[in-house]
Amino acid sequence: MKLFESRTSAVALAACGLAAVVALTGCSAGQISQSANQQPAVNGTLAWVGDAETGIALRNVHLRAAQVADYVEEGSDVELIFVAVNESADDADRLLSITSPIGNVTVTGDAQIPGGKTLIVGTPDGQPSALDTTEDAGSAEATVALTEKISNGLNYPFTFTFERSGQKELLVPISAGEAPRRDAEGAGGGGHESDTGGH
Repeated sequence: MKLFESRTSAVALAACGLAAVVALTGCSAGQISQSANQQPAVNGTLAWVGDAETGIALRNVHLRAAQVADYVEEGSDVELIFVAVNESADDADRLLSITSPIGNVTVTGDAQIPGGKTLIVGTPDGQPSALDTTEDAGSAEATVALTEKISNGLNYPFTFTFERSGQKELLVPISAGEAPRRDAEGAGGGGHESDTGGH
């Protein structure tokens, strides 16, 4: 009789232990899944023009365009935002031009970048990073007059040309910035026009 009771207790303890392991594993899996879904606000492009130690570092390069339909249509103006850092402590550089097959890029402001200094083009969303608040940073604006329609989720080629560091082509993503998401607007619309004509 005592042998039967002992075996029953052992089985019960094993079952409790297994249940605890399963519960803990479930909690851990939930935490991993939650963190895996977290994405940075903007995934801008990082690239170097010329020599990595004396050239220009282009950081967080992206287009800011509020997309409220299937595409941002040609004829629209969108912002090109980036930070250019002169890696040379002694030699100045200048942004001569930016070109792209998707539109005509106009740069306004002082595009000169003294040695060891930073040029901030456009105003990033949210709080500025430590890099963006560098003292004596120059500022400029870049606008792209679209000649082709573009869409979020795709990258588009841009060629940057600097007086000293030379030329670099890179692929640039789109950020909607702080504008409301298109799917969020549609969810609250209750019968407005549909981009696809129905679901």
